Amino acid sequence: MRPADQDTSRNVTGFALRQRVGGGNPTRLKQGWDDHLARSSVAEAKPVAELPMEVAEELATVTRVLTERLATLAVELNDKAVKAAERRVGEVVRAAGEQREQAEWELADAAQTVEDLEHQLDGAKGELAAT
Repeated sequence: MRPADQDTSRNVTGFALRQRVGGGNPTRLKQGWDDHLARSSVAEAKPVAELPMEVAEELATVTRVLTERLATLAVELNDKAVKAAERRVGEVVRAAGEQREQAEWELADAAQTVEDLEHQLDGAKGELAAT
């Protein structure tokens, strides 16, 4: 039904709807109309009233404090993450230094062993040449 029909205070009935659309079940047509009106009234609901000044101010204060606390928390978490990463890097560098020192010691030991074996070989060659 057109809004004009509602404005003229005519009752919308299933029979009137049936006549308007040219057929159909009056009960179902009336139910569809009622559903349409219910959806329209929900869509046209009045906006919620504004918050009282005291509540709005308290909400703003709490929001500001919470935002500041979240920012502080983010800085603290970042600081802890950076320190943990620096500690891990320090441990890795120290372990690499220890491995390097161990490898240098083993290399020096191996070089000394090679030198000793070369002296023994030279001595053995000298004895072999003498015999």
